[in-house]
Amino acid sequence: MQDHKNKRDEALVALAQIGDDAAAEELLNRYKSAVRARARKFFLEGGETEDLVQEGMIGLYAAIRGYRADGGKSFKNFAYLCVTRRIYDVLRVAGRRRDCEGAFDPDSVAEGDTPEDFVLAGESRAEFHLKLMRELSDFEFRVVTLYLDGMSYASIAEETGKDMKSIDNALARSKKKLQRAFRA
Repeated sequence: MQDHKNKRDEALVALAQIGDDAAAEELLNRYKSAVRARARKFFLEGGETEDLVQEGMIGLYAAIRGYRADGGKSFKNFAYLCVTRRIYDVLRVAGRRRDCEGAFDPDSVAEGDTPEDFVLAGESRAEFHLKLMRELSDFEFRVVTLYLDGMSYASIAEETGKDMKSIDNALARSKKKLQRAFRA
């Protein structure tokens, strides 16, 4: 059995994709705390954070199976995106169920001046994030999500492996795209 602890993520993915279960297990263990941290930011009415962690782990497993090194994206970024999208999908379905049951009242949210406040007045937070995913590139989505989570430009640059100018440019592009999208 190979020692997987010292291998890079991309090498482990390649091994997992050809059937090395130990490599897949190592990746799942490496990213479990990141999935848990992501899931903790949300809650499901009548559910548990653990339900979202499980869904996030399913997203991580899908990332392992679906990652292509020739796409130019690091596995870490791809995994983050797959986990986030899986969690948002679950939240969107839960939000639809809640909306159908009449539990969500748009009039109970005060309409604000920012695009996010406006969207939240008529839609759930999960729907807002789905709109972000549709309008922004993967990198822009990740930068905006980290920024909305309260991270500084420097922290985002370190997290994504890009320089601060790239982060600033991504946020500026995102702002323009979102302004157009929310005006439509």
